[in-house]
Amino acid sequence: MIISVGNRTDLVTYYSDWLFERFREGMAYSRNPLFPSRISQFLLTPELVDGVVFCSKNYAPVLPRLQEIYGRYRTLFHVTINGYGADLEPNSPPEQEKLATLCDLEKQVGRARIYWRYDPILCTNAYSKAWHVQTFSALAEKIAPHVAGCIVNFCELSIAIRKRIPDIHALIRAERTGLLNAFHEIAGKHKMPIRLCYNTEGATPIERKGCVTLEDIGRANGCTFPEIRHEGNRRSCLCIVSRDLGAYDSCPAGCLYCNANRTDAQVPINFAKHDVHSPLLIGNVMEGDIVLTSRQESYLPRNNRQISFFD
Repeated sequence: MIISVGNRTDLVTYYSDWLFERFREGMAYSRNPLFPSRISQFLLTPELVDGVVFCSKNYAPVLPRLQEIYGRYRTLFHVTINGYGADLEPNSPPEQEKLATLCDLEKQVGRARIYWRYDPILCTNAYSKAWHVQTFSALAEKIAPHVAGCIVNFCELSIAIRKRIPDIHALIRAERTGLLNAFHEIAGKHKMPIRLCYNTEGATPIERKGCVTLEDIGRANGCTFPEIRHEGNRRSCLCIVSRDLGAYDSCPAGCLYCNANRTDAQVPINFAKHDVHSPLLIGNVMEGDIVLTSRQESYLPRNNRQISFFD
């Protein structure tokens, strides 16, 4: 089983105390977003968890304690740095601070465990295609020496995002392909592997592999997984299936392009319900809730599941 930390909300930045307590206790609950009364229980033991995949813009809050997790579990770290300003990322740290934190993260966990996300790619009146090429090039020069590779994806233009960003441009396939070709050339100059997550784009030299694969986890953590089909977490996704510990509509970052916050007004309400000692990220188990133990199977052979605290 793969545990995801950061797809539904930025657990690293805003809920790190809860996150570390869950891993110390070896158990967490996750409420089903489609059927809220159904709760899944996940056992967070190194024998059952094949990998913990983090995603955040800011790892500074967890750096002093991060060894508690990467010392016991196989881990990957996705770092999102995309150059947007406060108009799209109102609560994001400045670029130089993000780059400094990335270097600090590398010193702890090693380059092989870190992937740079230039994601999501979107165009507005302020952020043109030319701006993206220039920004990606400038960032790649600084970031490539510190990461195992780069992941790029385009913004999904939901109704909520169109309302938040009225001047967002819907890029036609030829425009997206042009950007991807430019990114591929830039990444090549820096000898940095680059990939797409999904399989819906037209002809492009960029590999379509998924954001997270068992190959990534194995290579970064010194183990070999058997060949298993990556079914994806949604349509056209090429990632290995994962289980997320977060909750939608709970991220205070307020990034305008984020589909994880579907209703902005609900975010402060949910944040106020957070109990650091609850097995649920938001709120507690209520009357009428049904707690089900999630089916958890390791992809690894039994004799390869345990890792050393010092790995």
